[in-house]
Amino acid sequence: MMYFAKLQFARLAGARSGAMEFAMKDRATTSMKGLIHFALALFTAGCCLSPAMPAQTTAAASAAITLDEAISRARTADTAYAAAQAAAGVAQAQRGIARSALLPGVIYHNQFLYTQAQTADTTQSPASAQSTSPVRFVANNTVHEYMSQGSVTQIIGGATITAYRRANADAAAAHALLEVARRGLVAATIGIYYGVLAADAKVLVAQRALAEAERFHTVTLQRETGGEAAHADVVRADLQVQQRQRELNDAALAADKARLDLGALLFPDPSTPYQLAATLNALPPLPVQSEVEAAAKANNPDLRAALELLRSADLDVTASRFGYLPDLVLNVTYGIDAPQFAVNGPDGVRNLGYSASATLDIPIWDWLATHQRVRQSEIRQVQARVDLTVTQRRLLASLRQLYEEAVVSQRQLALLDRSVATAADALRLTNMRYTAGEGTVLEIVDAQSSLALAESSRTDGIVRYYTALANLQTLTGNMP
Repeated sequence: MMYFAKLQFARLAGARSGAMEFAMKDRATTSMKGLIHFALALFTAGCCLSPAMPAQTTAAASAAITLDEAISRARTADTAYAAAQAAAGVAQAQRGIARSALLPGVIYHNQFLYTQAQTADTTQSPASAQSTSPVRFVANNTVHEYMSQGSVTQIIGGATITAYRRANADAAAAHALLEVARRGLVAATIGIYYGVLAADAKVLVAQRALAEAERFHTVTLQRETGGEAAHADVVRADLQVQQRQRELNDAALAADKARLDLGALLFPDPSTPYQLAATLNALPPLPVQSEVEAAAKANNPDLRAALELLRSADLDVTASRFGYLPDLVLNVTYGIDAPQFAVNGPDGVRNLGYSASATLDIPIWDWLATHQRVRQSEIRQVQARVDLTVTQRRLLASLRQLYEEAVVSQRQLALLDRSVATAADALRLTNMRYTAGEGTVLEIVDAQSSLALAESSRTDGIVRYYTALANLQTLTGNMP
Protein backbone atom coordinates (compact mmCIF):
# COMPACT_ATOMS: atom_id res chain seq x y z
CA MET A 1 0.00 0.00 0.00
CA MET A 2 2.77 2.38 0.86
CA TYR A 3 4.53 1.56 -2.43
CA PHE A 4 1.33 2.01 -4.42
CA ALA A 5 0.67 5.38 -2.76
CA LYS A 6 4.19 6.54 -3.51
CA LEU A 7 3.81 5.41 -7.11
CA GLN A 8 0.55 7.24 -7.49
CA PHE A 9 2.06 10.35 -5.92
CA ALA A 10 5.00 10.15 -8.30
CA ARG A 11 2.66 9.82 -11.26
CA LEU A 12 0.60 12.77 -10.12
CA ALA A 13 3.73 14.82 -9.54
CA GLY A 14 5.02 13.90 -12.95
CA ALA A 15 1.72 14.71 -14.58
CA ARG A 16 1.59 18.03 -12.75
CA SER A 17 5.15 18.88 -13.72
CA GLY A 18 4.39 17.89 -17.30
CA ALA A 19 1.28 19.99 -17.33
CA MET A 20 3.17 22.93 -15.87
CA GLU A 21 5.92 22.46 -18.45
CA PHE A 22 3.34 22.30 -21.26
CA ALA A 23 1.60 25.37 -19.90
CA MET A 24 4.87 27.26 -19.69
CA LYS A 25 5.72 26.20 -23.24
CA ASP A 26 2.25 27.26 -24.38
CA ARG A 27 2.60 30.63 -22.64
CA ALA A 28 6.02 31.12 -24.20
CA THR A 29 4.61 30.25 -27.61
CA THR A 30 1.68 32.58 -27.13
CA SER A 31 3.97 35.38 -25.97
CA MET A 32 6.26 34.85 -28.92
CA LYS A 33 3.30 34.95 -31.33
CA GLY A 34 2.08 38.14 -29.68
CA LEU A 35 5.46 39.76 -30.04
CA ILE A 36 5.64 38.72 -33.68
CA HIS A 37 2.16 40.13 -34.39
CA PHE A 38 3.03 43.34 -32.56
CA ALA A 39 6.25 43.74 -34.55
CA LEU A 40 4.40 43.09 -37.80
CA ALA A 41 1.79 45.67 -36.86
CA LEU A 42 4.47 48.25 -36.10
CA PHE A 43 6.25 47.46 -39.38
CA THR A 44 3.02 47.73 -41.35
CA ALA A 45 2.12 51.02 -39.69
CA GLY A 46 5.59 52.35 -40.37
CA CYS A 47 5.36 51.35 -44.03
CA CYS A 48 1.84 52.58 -44.70
CA LEU A 49 1.87 55.85 -42.79
CA SER A 50 3.84 58.82 -44.03
CA PRO A 51 6.04 60.55 -41.43
CA ALA A 52 4.51 63.90 -42.41
CA MET A 53 0.92 62.90 -41.58
CA PRO A 54 1.10 63.35 -37.78
CA ALA A 55 2.81 66.72 -38.23
CA GLN A 56 0.18 67.87 -40.71
CA THR A 57 -2.66 66.74 -38.48
CA THR A 58 -1.15 68.47 -35.47
CA ALA A 59 -0.52 71.63 -37.46
CA ALA A 60 -4.07 71.65 -38.81
CA ALA A 61 -5.54 70.98 -35.39
CA SER A 62 -3.49 73.73 -33.72
CA ALA A 63 -3.97 76.34 -36.46
CA ALA A 64 -6.27 79.21 -35.50
CA ILE A 65 -8.15 80.39 -38.59
CA THR A 66 -8.78 84.12 -38.70
CA LEU A 67 -11.66 85.65 -40.61
CA ASP A 68 -9.36 87.11 -43.28
CA GLU A 69 -7.70 83.74 -43.80
CA ALA A 70 -11.08 82.03 -44.04
CA ILE A 71 -12.18 84.51 -46.71
CA SER A 72 -8.93 84.03 -48.62
CA ARG A 73 -9.32 80.24 -48.59
CA ALA A 74 -12.98 80.42 -49.53
CA ARG A 75 -12.12 82.22 -52.77
CA THR A 76 -10.50 79.05 -54.08
CA ALA A 77 -13.50 76.86 -53.28
CA ASP A 78 -16.51 78.95 -54.36
CA THR A 79 -17.90 78.12 -57.80
CA ALA A 80 -19.79 81.40 -58.25
CA TYR A 81 -16.66 83.45 -57.57
CA ALA A 82 -14.62 81.21 -59.90
CA ALA A 83 -17.20 81.67 -62.67
CA ALA A 84 -17.17 85.46 -62.22
CA GLN A 85 -13.38 85.45 -62.24
CA ALA A 86 -13.34 83.42 -65.46
CA ALA A 87 -15.88 85.76 -67.06
CA ALA A 88 -13.73 88.76 -66.15
CA GLY A 89 -10.68 87.09 -67.68
CA VAL A 90 -12.57 86.28 -70.87
CA ALA A 91 -13.83 89.88 -71.15
CA GLN A 92 -10.31 91.20 -70.69
CA ALA A 93 -9.04 88.88 -73.44
CA GLN A 94 -11.90 90.00 -75.70
CA ARG A 95 -10.83 93.59 -75.09
CA GLY A 96 -7.35 92.72 -76.36
CA ILE A 97 -8.82 91.04 -79.44
CA ALA A 98 -10.92 94.12 -80.24
CA ARG A 99 -7.90 96.37 -79.81
CA SER A 100 -5.84 94.25 -82.22
CA ALA A 101 -8.53 94.79 -84.89
CA LEU A 102 -7.65 98.51 -84.86
CA LEU A 103 -4.01 97.83 -85.73
CA PRO A 104 -2.59 96.76 -89.10
CA GLY A 105 -2.40 93.03 -89.70
CA VAL A 106 0.86 91.59 -91.05
CA ILE A 107 1.16 88.18 -92.74
CA TYR A 108 3.90 86.44 -94.71
CA HIS A 109 2.21 84.77 -97.69
CA ASN A 110 3.89 81.88 -99.54
CA GLN A 111 2.32 80.06 -102.49
CA PHE A 112 3.33 77.86 -105.43
CA LEU A 113 0.90 77.89 -108.35
CA TYR A 114 1.00 75.35 -111.17
CA THR A 115 -1.12 75.99 -114.27
CA GLN A 116 -1.65 73.74 -117.27
CA ALA A 117 0.33 75.03 -120.25
CA GLN A 118 -1.31 76.10 -123.49
CA THR A 119 -0.24 73.97 -126.50
CA ALA A 120 0.25 75.61 -129.90
CA ASP A 121 -2.37 75.03 -132.63
CA THR A 122 -0.60 73.56 -135.74
CA THR A 123 -3.48 74.55 -138.04
CA GLN A 124 -2.71 78.20 -137.50
CA SER A 125 0.19 80.17 -138.83
CA PRO A 126 3.35 80.44 -136.73
CA ALA A 127 2.58 84.07 -135.93
CA SER A 128 -0.84 83.16 -134.58
CA ALA A 129 0.60 80.26 -132.62
CA GLN A 130 3.14 82.56 -130.92
CA SER A 131 0.43 85.00 -129.86
CA THR A 132 -1.52 82.46 -127.82
CA SER A 133 -1.30 82.63 -124.00
CA PRO A 134 1.28 80.30 -122.40
CA VAL A 135 -1.31 79.08 -119.82
CA ARG A 136 -4.92 78.00 -120.07
CA PHE A 137 -6.27 80.28 -117.29
CA VAL A 138 -6.42 83.98 -117.89
CA ALA A 139 -5.83 84.96 -114.23
CA ASN A 140 -2.52 83.05 -114.02
CA ASN A 141 0.70 84.40 -115.48
CA THR A 142 2.87 81.37 -116.25
CA VAL A 143 3.06 77.61 -115.83
CA HIS A 144 5.15 77.76 -112.63
CA GLU A 145 4.49 80.76 -110.46
CA TYR A 146 6.03 81.46 -107.04
CA MET A 147 4.70 83.99 -104.55
CA SER A 148 6.52 84.92 -101.34
CA GLN A 149 5.18 88.20 -100.04
CA GLY A 150 4.73 90.18 -96.86
CA SER A 151 1.32 91.83 -96.69
CA VAL A 152 0.16 94.65 -94.40
CA THR A 153 -3.60 95.29 -94.24
CA GLN A 154 -5.42 98.06 -92.39
CA ILE A 155 -9.22 98.23 -92.15
CA ILE A 156 -10.61 101.69 -91.45
CA GLY A 157 -14.23 101.72 -90.31
CA GLY A 158 -16.42 102.89 -87.50
CA ALA A 159 -17.51 99.36 -86.59
CA THR A 160 -14.04 98.29 -85.43
CA ILE A 161 -13.57 101.40 -83.31
CA THR A 162 -16.99 101.00 -81.73
CA ALA A 163 -16.33 97.28 -81.13
CA TYR A 164 -13.19 98.19 -79.17
CA ARG A 165 -15.09 100.70 -77.04
CA ARG A 166 -17.83 98.15 -76.43
CA ALA A 167 -15.22 95.57 -75.39
CA ASN A 168 -13.91 98.09 -72.86
CA ALA A 169 -17.41 98.52 -71.44
CA ASP A 170 -17.94 94.75 -71.29
CA ALA A 171 -14.62 94.29 -69.49
CA ALA A 172 -15.55 96.96 -66.94
CA ALA A 173 -18.96 95.34 -66.41
CA ALA A 174 -17.35 91.91 -65.94
CA HIS A 175 -14.93 93.38 -63.41
CA ALA A 176 -17.83 94.96 -61.52
CA LEU A 177 -19.70 91.64 -61.51
CA LEU A 178 -16.54 89.98 -60.18
CA GLU A 179 -16.60 92.49 -57.33
CA VAL A 180 -20.25 91.61 -56.72
CA ALA A 181 -19.34 87.93 -56.50
CA ARG A 182 -16.42 88.72 -54.18
CA ARG A 183 -18.58 90.72 -51.79
CA GLY A 184 -21.24 88.04 -51.83
CA LEU A 185 -18.61 85.42 -51.03
CA VAL A 186 -17.26 87.54 -48.17
CA ALA A 187 -20.74 88.02 -46.71
CA ALA A 188 -21.52 84.30 -46.96
CA THR A 189 -18.19 83.36 -45.40
CA ILE A 190 -18.73 85.78 -42.52
CA GLY A 191 -22.13 84.22 -41.87
CA ILE A 192 -20.73 80.68 -41.88
CA TYR A 193 -17.68 81.69 -39.82
CA TYR A 194 -19.69 83.27 -37.04
CA GLY A 195 -22.29 80.53 -37.39
CA VAL A 196 -19.61 78.07 -36.25
CA LEU A 197 -18.78 80.30 -33.28
CA ALA A 198 -22.47 80.53 -32.42
CA ALA A 199 -22.90 76.76 -32.68
CA ASP A 200 -19.95 76.22 -30.34
CA ALA A 201 -21.41 78.78 -27.93
CA LYS A 202 -24.75 76.98 -27.98
CA VAL A 203 -22.95 73.77 -27.06
CA LEU A 204 -21.52 75.53 -24.01
CA VAL A 205 -24.99 76.83 -23.15
CA ALA A 206 -26.41 73.32 -23.40
CA GLN A 207 -23.60 71.97 -21.24
CA ARG A 208 -24.24 74.58 -18.56
CA ALA A 209 -27.97 73.85 -18.69
CA LEU A 210 -27.30 70.13 -18.32
CA ALA A 211 -24.96 70.74 -15.39
CA GLU A 212 -27.59 72.92 -13.71
CA ALA A 213 -30.26 70.25 -14.29
CA GLU A 214 -28.02 67.55 -12.82
CA ARG A 215 -27.24 69.75 -9.81
CA PHE A 216 -30.94 70.32 -9.23
CA HIS A 217 -31.60 66.59 -9.60
CA THR A 218 -29.03 65.97 -6.85
CA VAL A 219 -30.72 68.57 -4.65
CA THR A 220 -34.14 66.93 -5.08
CA LEU A 221 -32.68 63.53 -4.18
CA GLN A 222 -31.17 64.98 -1.03
CA ARG A 223 -34.40 66.70 -0.08
CA GLU A 224 -36.39 63.53 -0.75
CA THR A 225 -34.00 61.57 1.48
CA GLY A 226 -34.46 64.16 4.22
CA GLY A 227 -38.22 64.10 3.80
CA GLU A 228 -38.38 67.68 2.60
CA ALA A 229 -39.52 67.01 -0.98
CA ALA A 230 -41.87 64.65 -2.73
CA HIS A 231 -40.78 61.96 -5.16
CA ALA A 232 -42.59 63.87 -7.89
CA ASP A 233 -39.88 66.54 -7.65
CA VAL A 234 -37.21 63.90 -8.26
CA VAL A 235 -39.10 62.57 -11.29
CA ARG A 236 -39.55 66.05 -12.66
CA ALA A 237 -35.86 66.85 -12.15
CA ASP A 238 -34.89 63.58 -13.87
CA LEU A 239 -37.07 64.44 -16.86
CA GLN A 240 -35.38 67.83 -16.98
CA VAL A 241 -31.95 66.16 -17.08
CA GLN A 242 -33.06 63.96 -19.97
CA GLN A 243 -34.40 66.98 -21.86
CA ARG A 244 -31.16 68.90 -21.35
CA GLN A 245 -29.17 65.89 -22.55
CA ARG A 246 -31.18 65.74 -25.76
CA GLU A 247 -30.67 69.46 -26.28
CA LEU A 248 -26.93 69.02 -25.79
CA ASN A 249 -26.87 66.23 -28.37
CA ASP A 250 -28.74 68.40 -30.87
CA ALA A 251 -26.42 71.35 -30.21
CA ALA A 252 -23.34 69.16 -30.70
CA LEU A 253 -24.76 67.83 -33.97
CA ALA A 254 -25.50 71.36 -35.20
CA ALA A 255 -21.96 72.42 -34.28
CA ASP A 256 -20.49 69.50 -36.24
CA LYS A 257 -22.59 70.40 -39.29
CA ALA A 258 -21.53 74.05 -39.08
CA ARG A 259 -17.87 73.05 -38.81
CA LEU A 260 -18.18 70.78 -41.85
CA ASP A 261 -19.81 73.57 -43.86
CA LEU A 262 -16.93 75.92 -43.06
CA GLY A 263 -14.35 73.15 -43.47
CA ALA A 264 -15.60 72.56 -47.02
CA LEU A 265 -14.52 76.15 -47.82
CA LEU A 266 -11.21 76.00 -45.96
CA PHE A 267 -9.66 72.58 -46.56
CA PRO A 268 -9.61 69.85 -49.22
CA ASP A 269 -10.85 67.50 -46.49
CA PRO A 270 -13.86 69.10 -44.73
CA SER A 271 -13.31 66.91 -41.66
CA THR A 272 -9.92 68.52 -40.94
CA PRO A 273 -9.89 69.77 -37.33
CA TYR A 274 -9.36 73.50 -36.88
CA GLN A 275 -9.80 76.32 -34.42
CA LEU A 276 -11.20 79.82 -35.01
CA ALA A 277 -9.30 82.86 -33.83
CA ALA A 278 -12.29 85.20 -33.47
CA THR A 279 -14.78 85.36 -30.61
CA LEU A 280 -18.32 86.62 -30.14
CA ASN A 281 -17.40 89.07 -27.41
CA ALA A 282 -15.94 92.06 -29.26
CA LEU A 283 -18.66 93.46 -31.53
CA PRO A 284 -17.71 96.00 -34.23
CA PRO A 285 -19.48 99.37 -34.07
CA LEU A 286 -22.22 100.34 -36.47
CA PRO A 287 -21.13 103.02 -38.99
CA VAL A 288 -22.97 106.31 -39.41
CA GLN A 289 -25.88 106.15 -41.85
CA SER A 290 -24.72 109.14 -43.91
CA GLU A 291 -21.30 107.55 -44.43
CA VAL A 292 -22.93 104.27 -45.42
CA GLU A 293 -25.15 105.99 -48.00
CA ALA A 294 -22.23 107.92 -49.50
CA ALA A 295 -20.06 104.81 -49.74
CA ALA A 296 -22.89 102.77 -51.25
CA LYS A 297 -23.54 105.31 -53.98
CA ALA A 298 -19.85 105.62 -54.82
CA ASN A 299 -18.68 102.00 -54.50
CA ASN A 300 -21.65 99.83 -55.34
CA PRO A 301 -20.58 97.23 -57.95
CA ASP A 302 -24.15 96.34 -58.96
CA LEU A 303 -24.80 99.94 -60.00
CA ARG A 304 -21.44 100.17 -61.77
CA ALA A 305 -22.09 96.94 -63.66
CA ALA A 306 -25.52 98.17 -64.75
CA LEU A 307 -24.01 101.45 -65.99
CA GLU A 308 -21.30 99.66 -67.97
CA LEU A 309 -23.82 97.25 -69.48
CA LEU A 310 -25.95 100.20 -70.61
CA ARG A 311 -22.88 101.81 -72.17
CA SER A 312 -22.11 98.54 -73.95
CA ALA A 313 -25.69 98.39 -75.27
CA ASP A 314 -25.45 101.98 -76.57
CA LEU A 315 -22.20 101.19 -78.37
CA ASP A 316 -23.75 98.04 -79.79
CA VAL A 317 -26.44 100.17 -81.42
CA THR A 318 -23.76 102.47 -82.86
CA ALA A 319 -21.75 99.53 -84.20
CA SER A 320 -24.85 98.05 -85.82
CA ARG A 321 -25.64 101.34 -87.58
CA PHE A 322 -22.11 101.47 -89.00
CA GLY A 323 -23.21 98.54 -91.15
CA TYR A 324 -24.89 101.06 -93.45
CA LEU A 325 -21.55 102.80 -94.11
CA PRO A 326 -18.63 101.62 -96.28
CA ASP A 327 -15.30 100.34 -94.95
CA LEU A 328 -11.92 101.34 -96.40
CA VAL A 329 -9.31 98.59 -96.70
CA LEU A 330 -5.68 99.55 -97.36
CA ASN A 331 -3.14 96.92 -98.40
CA VAL A 332 0.61 97.02 -99.12
CA THR A 333 2.38 93.88 -100.41
CA TYR A 334 6.11 93.40 -100.90
CA GLY A 335 7.88 90.26 -102.19
CA ILE A 336 8.15 88.13 -105.32
CA ASP A 337 5.57 86.93 -107.80
CA ALA A 338 7.65 85.33 -110.56
CA PRO A 339 8.27 82.10 -112.46
CA GLN A 340 11.41 81.53 -110.34
CA PHE A 341 11.69 81.30 -106.56
CA ALA A 342 14.61 83.71 -106.47
CA VAL A 343 15.39 87.36 -105.94
CA ASN A 344 16.67 87.76 -109.51
CA GLY A 345 15.45 86.03 -112.66
CA PRO A 346 17.67 84.21 -115.18
CA ASP A 347 17.73 87.28 -117.42
CA GLY A 348 18.94 89.49 -114.58
CA VAL A 349 15.56 91.08 -113.93
CA ARG A 350 14.90 91.67 -110.19
CA ASN A 351 11.84 89.77 -109.00
CA LEU A 352 11.35 91.72 -105.75
CA GLY A 353 8.63 94.36 -105.91
CA TYR A 354 5.64 95.83 -104.15
CA SER A 355 2.03 96.61 -104.80
CA ALA A 356 -0.56 98.71 -103.01
CA SER A 357 -4.33 98.73 -103.10
CA ALA A 358 -7.20 100.66 -101.62
CA THR A 359 -10.63 99.07 -101.49
CA LEU A 360 -13.89 100.79 -100.65
CA ASP A 361 -16.85 98.43 -100.27
CA ILE A 362 -20.17 100.28 -100.32
CA PRO A 363 -23.11 98.26 -98.96
CA ILE A 364 -26.11 98.34 -101.27
CA TRP A 365 -28.48 95.51 -100.31
CA ASP A 366 -28.21 92.75 -97.73
CA TRP A 367 -31.86 91.72 -97.43
CA LEU A 368 -32.41 93.96 -94.38
CA ALA A 369 -29.83 92.06 -92.29
CA THR A 370 -28.25 95.31 -91.07
CA HIS A 371 -31.67 96.69 -90.24
CA GLN A 372 -32.45 93.63 -88.13
CA ARG A 373 -29.11 93.89 -86.32
CA VAL A 374 -29.87 97.51 -85.47
CA ARG A 375 -33.28 96.49 -84.19
CA GLN A 376 -31.78 93.76 -82.01
CA SER A 377 -29.26 96.14 -80.48
CA GLU A 378 -31.98 98.73 -79.76
CA ILE A 379 -34.06 96.09 -77.93
CA ARG A 380 -31.02 95.22 -75.79
CA GLN A 381 -30.50 98.92 -75.16
CA VAL A 382 -34.04 99.31 -73.78
CA GLN A 383 -33.55 96.27 -71.56
CA ALA A 384 -30.25 97.66 -70.23
CA ARG A 385 -31.96 100.94 -69.32
CA VAL A 386 -34.68 99.08 -67.43
CA ASP A 387 -32.05 97.04 -65.59
CA LEU A 388 -30.22 100.21 -64.59
CA THR A 389 -33.41 101.79 -63.27
CA VAL A 390 -34.32 98.68 -61.28
CA THR A 391 -30.78 98.45 -59.88
CA GLN A 392 -30.90 102.05 -58.69
CA ARG A 393 -34.24 101.51 -56.98
CA ARG A 394 -33.09 98.27 -55.35
CA LEU A 395 -29.93 99.97 -54.14
CA LEU A 396 -31.91 102.65 -52.33
CA ALA A 397 -34.36 100.13 -50.86
CA SER A 398 -31.68 97.63 -49.86
CA LEU A 399 -29.55 100.34 -48.29
CA ARG A 400 -32.37 101.43 -46.03
CA GLN A 401 -33.52 97.90 -45.21
CA LEU A 402 -30.07 96.58 -44.38
CA TYR A 403 -29.16 99.58 -42.25
CA GLU A 404 -32.41 99.29 -40.29
CA GLU A 405 -31.71 95.58 -39.84
CA ALA A 406 -28.29 96.38 -38.40
CA VAL A 407 -29.74 99.03 -36.08
CA VAL A 408 -32.46 96.71 -34.80
CA SER A 409 -29.94 93.89 -34.32
CA GLN A 410 -27.73 96.19 -32.26
CA ARG A 411 -30.67 97.24 -30.08
CA GLN A 412 -31.79 93.65 -29.67
CA LEU A 413 -28.36 92.70 -28.37
CA ALA A 414 -28.71 95.15 -25.49
CA LEU A 415 -32.11 93.69 -24.63
CA LEU A 416 -30.77 90.14 -24.90
CA ASP A 417 -27.92 90.97 -22.52
CA ARG A 418 -30.48 92.21 -20.00
CA SER A 419 -32.58 89.09 -20.54
CA VAL A 420 -29.62 86.81 -19.82
CA ALA A 421 -28.73 88.75 -16.66
CA THR A 422 -32.36 88.75 -15.49
CA ALA A 423 -32.83 85.03 -16.22
CA ALA A 424 -29.62 84.14 -14.36
CA ASP A 425 -30.69 86.19 -11.33
CA ALA A 426 -34.18 84.66 -11.43
CA LEU A 427 -32.69 81.15 -11.46
CA ARG A 428 -30.46 82.01 -8.51
CA LEU A 429 -33.39 83.37 -6.47
CA THR A 430 -35.63 80.43 -7.41
CA ASN A 431 -32.97 77.96 -6.27
CA MET A 432 -32.70 79.77 -2.97
CA ARG A 433 -36.49 79.70 -2.48
CA TYR A 434 -36.66 76.02 -3.36
CA THR A 435 -33.84 75.19 -0.96
CA ALA A 436 -35.67 77.10 1.75
CA GLY A 437 -38.83 75.13 0.98
CA GLU A 438 -40.75 78.07 -0.46
CA GLY A 439 -40.51 77.36 -4.18
CA THR A 440 -41.76 74.54 -6.40
CA VAL A 441 -40.01 72.33 -8.89
CA LEU A 442 -42.00 73.86 -11.73
CA GLU A 443 -40.55 77.27 -10.91
CA ILE A 444 -37.04 75.81 -11.04
CA VAL A 445 -37.69 74.12 -14.39
CA ASP A 446 -39.17 77.30 -15.83
CA ALA A 447 -36.22 79.39 -14.61
CA GLN A 448 -33.71 76.93 -16.09
CA SER A 449 -35.51 76.92 -19.43
CA SER A 450 -35.70 80.73 -19.44
CA LEU A 451 -31.95 81.07 -18.85
CA ALA A 452 -31.05 78.52 -21.55
CA LEU A 453 -33.40 80.21 -24.02
CA ALA A 454 -32.04 83.68 -23.22
CA GLU A 455 -28.43 82.58 -23.68
CA SER A 456 -29.22 80.81 -26.94
CA SER A 457 -31.17 83.81 -28.21
CA ARG A 458 -28.29 86.10 -27.36
CA THR A 459 -25.95 83.94 -29.42
CA ASP A 460 -28.37 84.10 -32.36
CA GLY A 461 -28.60 87.87 -31.91
CA ILE A 462 -24.83 88.24 -32.19
CA VAL A 463 -24.78 86.24 -35.43
CA ARG A 464 -27.69 88.32 -36.70
CA TYR A 465 -25.74 91.53 -36.04
CA TYR A 466 -22.61 90.24 -37.80
CA THR A 467 -24.69 89.06 -40.76
CA ALA A 468 -26.47 92.43 -40.99
CA LEU A 469 -23.12 94.23 -41.00
CA ALA A 470 -21.77 91.90 -43.69
CA ASN A 471 -24.83 92.45 -45.90
CA LEU A 472 -24.53 96.19 -45.38
CA GLN A 473 -20.88 96.09 -46.35
CA THR A 474 -21.77 94.39 -49.63
CA LEU A 475 -23.28 97.73 -50.64
CA THR A 476 -20.56 100.00 -49.28
CA GLY A 477 -17.47 97.97 -50.17
CA ASN A 478 -15.89 98.34 -46.71
CA MET A 479 -15.13 94.63 -46.45
CA PRO A 480 -12.09 92.47 -45.57
